Amino acid sequence: MHLYVGGILICKSLEDLQENPLFVRLEKAFPNHDLYVKLEGLNTAGSIKLKTAIALVDSLEKDGRLTAGGWLVESSSGSLGVALAGVCARRGYKLSIVTDPNANPASIAHMRALGADVEVVTERDEAGGFLGARLARIRELQEAESGPQWLNQYSNSANPAVHRSKTYPSIVSEFGDPDFIFVGAGTTGTLMGVSQGVAERGASTRLYAIDSIGSVTFGGAPSARHVPGLGASVPPPLFDGSIVPEQHYVGELDAVRECRRVASLEGFLPGGSTGTILAGFQALEDEIPHGSLVVVVAPDMGERYLDTIYNDEWVSEKFESREIDFSARPTSYVAKTAREELHV
Repeated sequence: MHLYVGGILICKSLEDLQENPLFVRLEKAFPNHDLYVKLEGLNTAGSIKLKTAIALVDSLEKDGRLTAGGWLVESSSGSLGVALAGVCARRGYKLSIVTDPNANPASIAHMRALGADVEVVTERDEAGGFLGARLARIRELQEAESGPQWLNQYSNSANPAVHRSKTYPSIVSEFGDPDFIFVGAGTTGTLMGVSQGVAERGASTRLYAIDSIGSVTFGGAPSARHVPGLGASVPPPLFDGSIVPEQHYVGELDAVRECRRVASLEGFLPGGSTGTILAGFQALEDEIPHGSLVVVVAPDMGERYLDTIYNDEWVSEKFESREIDFSARPTSYVAKTAREELHV
């Protein structure tokens, strides 16, 4: 619940910070368009996943499947785990998070500091990623006597529902119907929720979905990925491509470059998911008429990526010790619709 006292917003709990109405124009980074980022990372969880975490826990509580002191488990590469750890700490639930080596050390430390039990799986799945291995470990935990309840962000309808009811209406409240909205694809909860909102409103807005090369969500070939957040090595059950005709892939190195380019021009650190989406926009910029009103749903901030995306040694190691000019504007984006064959 929100209260306004003397024009100042006062929240009754930290969970109320999920409803963040802040938009910022990136005028220096994208001078040819009215591009606004919806800064979803300005809350105590540091990402848009605070909305998802609250919605997932609420759904189990409403169904009567979660009682006082209950035990929950979820798979997360970082952001949702941090958000769930905070929600569970406040509500008194035990939480286990299954993650993988791509998770940022800062995110793992954050989850543990909030009381979550964090397990890191190290064996890759058949697609070369870790998601399948994480899900297999969750099933093992559930099969144990008095095992945990799985929140299941990948198929729980509460995931897209919260973005249909909160994220998209927040955009409409500020801008009406933007010309374009760019959204990333992870579990596809945000993507599906915003897409459903656009369809239900009958808006003329064109929605672009952006994912990382190596993810299978749009039908691309699986390969190892290093930046946590977007992408999946197992097709997300929530995803319905029929309502998202514009499906595009971006290379991880290009996402790294874009994070650093925007940081140098705008003075804030985009997170890995945010940088990937912005890289997708830049890859498609020639298709967007000048002066268009563009909203980018920016799910995360960059502080958790100081040891990875913003660390030269890490980038050189992960991207085969290439000599990388971070001061140059990226020109090698790969962004193709999922209906085409990817040559990467």
